[in-house]
Amino acid sequence: MGRIMGATLLLWFLITATTSISLCNGNPGVACKESERLALLMLKQDFTDPSNRLLSWAGEGDCCHWTGVVCDNVTGHIRELHLGNYSNLNSFSYLGGKINPSLLNLTQLTYLDLSNNFFQGMQIPSFFGSLNSLTHLDLSRSFEGMVPPQLGNLSNLRDLRLSGYGLKAENLQWISGLSQLEHLDASFLDLSKVSDDWLPVIQMRLPSLVELHMSACSLHYIPHLTIINFTSLAILDLSFNSFNSFMPKWVFSFRNLVSLSLRDCGFQGPIPSSRSPHNITSFREIDLSINHLRDPIPKWLLNNKDLTVLDLGYNSYTGPIPGGIVNMTSLKDLHLESNSFISTIPEWLSSFNNLESLDISSNHLHGEILSSIGNLTSIVHLGLGFNQFEGTIPNSLGNLSSLESLQISYNSFHGTLPETIGQLKRLTALDISFNSFEGVVSEVHFTHLTSLKSFRAHGNSLTLKTSRDWLPPFQLQSLYLDSWHLGLELPSWLRTQTQLLELSLSGTGISGTIPNWCWNFSSALVFLDLSNNQLHGEIQYINVGAPFSIIDLSSNQFNGSLPLVSSTIELLDLSNSSFSGSLFHFFCDRMDIPKKLYFLHLGNNHLSGEIPDCWMNWLNLQAITLGNNNLTGKIPSSIGHLHILESLHLRNNHLSGDLPQSLQNCTQLLVVDLGKNKLSGGLPIWMGKSFPNLVVLSLRSNMFQGVISDQLCNISRLQILDLADNVLSGTIPRCFGNFSGIANSSMSDAFATYVGNYRLYRDNTFLVQKGREVEFGKILGIVASIDLSNNNLSGDIPEELTNLLSLQTLNLSANLLTGGIPSMIGRLRQLESLDLSTNQLSGEIPPSITNLTFLSHLNLSHNSLTGQIPQSTQLLSLDESSFVGNELCGPPLSKNCSANKAMPPTLDQQDKGYDLLEDEWFYLSLGLGFMVGFWCILGSLLVNMPWSFAFSRFLSSIVLKLYAVIVKYV
Repeated sequence: MGRIMGATLLLWFLITATTSISLCNGNPGVACKESERLALLMLKQDFTDPSNRLLSWAGEGDCCHWTGVVCDNVTGHIRELHLGNYSNLNSFSYLGGKINPSLLNLTQLTYLDLSNNFFQGMQIPSFFGSLNSLTHLDLSRSFEGMVPPQLGNLSNLRDLRLSGYGLKAENLQWISGLSQLEHLDASFLDLSKVSDDWLPVIQMRLPSLVELHMSACSLHYIPHLTIINFTSLAILDLSFNSFNSFMPKWVFSFRNLVSLSLRDCGFQGPIPSSRSPHNITSFREIDLSINHLRDPIPKWLLNNKDLTVLDLGYNSYTGPIPGGIVNMTSLKDLHLESNSFISTIPEWLSSFNNLESLDISSNHLHGEILSSIGNLTSIVHLGLGFNQFEGTIPNSLGNLSSLESLQISYNSFHGTLPETIGQLKRLTALDISFNSFEGVVSEVHFTHLTSLKSFRAHGNSLTLKTSRDWLPPFQLQSLYLDSWHLGLELPSWLRTQTQLLELSLSGTGISGTIPNWCWNFSSALVFLDLSNNQLHGEIQYINVGAPFSIIDLSSNQFNGSLPLVSSTIELLDLSNSSFSGSLFHFFCDRMDIPKKLYFLHLGNNHLSGEIPDCWMNWLNLQAITLGNNNLTGKIPSSIGHLHILESLHLRNNHLSGDLPQSLQNCTQLLVVDLGKNKLSGGLPIWMGKSFPNLVVLSLRSNMFQGVISDQLCNISRLQILDLADNVLSGTIPRCFGNFSGIANSSMSDAFATYVGNYRLYRDNTFLVQKGREVEFGKILGIVASIDLSNNNLSGDIPEELTNLLSLQTLNLSANLLTGGIPSMIGRLRQLESLDLSTNQLSGEIPPSITNLTFLSHLNLSHNSLTGQIPQSTQLLSLDESSFVGNELCGPPLSKNCSANKAMPPTLDQQDKGYDLLEDEWFYLSLGLGFMVGFWCILGSLLVNMPWSFAFSRFLSSIVLKLYAVIVKYV
């Protein structure tokens, strides 16, 4: 009996072990079906597989052991295909090609994952609707086009994932057959054309739904639910849609809802009170960030003691941080960033023992950081940046042993950096930038920071002192020490940082030449900024291996020829240095290698020679700055190959000739600054048609001639027009008043380009304002100016210019303009500088000029203006030189106006019009006319006495009546 039991136990053990091994592998000892093996081979045949993920799919072997294949452990039928790409979404590990219908031969297939592949814009095959055994189907981010209605035939489906750009559906009728569905992920599925009752349809057709993800589906209407039948729903994500309405109450009426995300949905007003307050305890996670929500935060939300995640960031909340949060003792994540909270940090926050993430950055919080912050021993992420905190950093910060990320940038912290920061062993990201820290940072501050990956500390006055042989305990990926005091050389310990991706040491006082080891470790850099230092010497080659690299070496003292650069660089700034020589080798060497450069800044150097005619290999260029050099010759015609060029700066060189016709191919231009050259010819008529997006056009100080064509008015977005100091003639086009970029009161900054955290480029231009040249950079997008001075323009100043309500600078001086100053000049209430000097203007200064309350520079000198200067506080503050060379009188001139001099009419008088009976000249002319007529007729009648007596009596009666009228009105 014992032997039988022993044998039975041994047999049971062997069976169990075999079964366990089989289940762990996911494949049985039973070989796969031959028909299904052939189906997989046919499937592979139509795939493209650049990384050979399906290398094992070959030969006569058991297909149950092939990559991604899971078979039934008894029958050998293929049950699951795991072909999703999860290894690296940025690599070539995706599958492509076509889907062979042989997939239908896998009759027992229950699980199919084709996500994160690239099937070249192919639609989801309609035959997928015949895979009747499927319970799990994941097609995320692999297909495009219309969702086939045949998917509604998959009645056994429990899990359907269709997220990804490119997919769309015009209706939801196809979900009617998916009544067993428990998980639906339709994120990024374009549902913009579905009917407004989309949510009631889902509720009725999918009664078993547990998770519903419809993020970024282009939905614009959130319907009203009168009855809540989503009894099983636990997760609802409707984020990143555009409902733009008040938040409906029913979203808080789900009995079993655990997680709710309505992030960035355009909701406004306060969060509604729950219709069923007893149900709210089910919530564990609520994300209502990036909306327009405002006070008050309802009590039912603040009383939820079981809530673990609350995100109200990027809304419109004001006042102090709500004290009711103290009741939410289970909170792990609290996000209140980017609101308008005004208070100090509440003391009770330090009692949240479970808190792992606290972000209260970008508010108006103030005061000091209390030492009790050291009690948050579970905190992993702490964000306090972009507030008004002050004082010193407490040493107790070193007690936050779990802290991985600390962000306190853009505050007013001062004093030294506490050495206790060096105790934060888990810290990976530290950002203390743009405060007022000073003093010395030494090796002690980094003693235990073995996990540190990112250290951003720029914008402080700290001094780094380490020994020459110091070996940091960390391997940084990001280091920003701009404005620190680093000594005269690049810190030698940098050569140990082999994983650096971002390095910024701008304005740190380093000098000398760039050591060779710097270029060795830079092969992986995506961002290098050594600008505003005293580096010098020649640079032969900038070799950066990273695919998206930004190199800023501007404002140093480099000399010699321009370096050759690797083809991977996207932004290169070598401006404000002493590079010299030709541009030829830089632009024309190695023409066989396409260049990725988007932004090139070589301005303010000593470069000479002609601009090479080999731009056809720089097709990605969006911004070129070669200004303030010694370049000669013509603008090359190959510049027309730069079809995506947005900014062209060739200012202050010695360029000559006409503008090339090919430039009209650069239709994306926003800024063109060719001022201070020797360019000639007429202003091309094609500018108005070819540059529809142009915002800045500066051709100042050249030799352009001819008339200004009305076609220029087609550039309606123009905000800055500078044609001064040329030889232009003719009249000022009246259609200049149609420049909508200046006429509108709101102007946008379209001149800064960012990629990720990097400011790739910010455009700038030079304007002559108030008599001096000024460079505009950061505020370029809100500047509006017209300068046509120092030309040969004639005719009147168009009254239509007064439509440009946002105009700030108008300079028409040194021309041949005649007529008067536009009577409605006072409409330009934003005007700060007005120069009409040295013309032939006549008449009086319009009284409306007193409306220009922002005017700080006015020059009307050397014209033929007459009359009294209108009186206002603004005009009285100006110098006499603004009015000399005219026949004007009154303050601020010393010449007084005579007592009997007619005063210029006021605005009210202008509006009243002309009244004949109140005009003295009317009575004088009436009297003279009467006397002449009277004696002419009387003389002719004196020869006929009878008639004379009769006519005499008639005239007497007329005179008596006229006398009565005159007495009445005079």
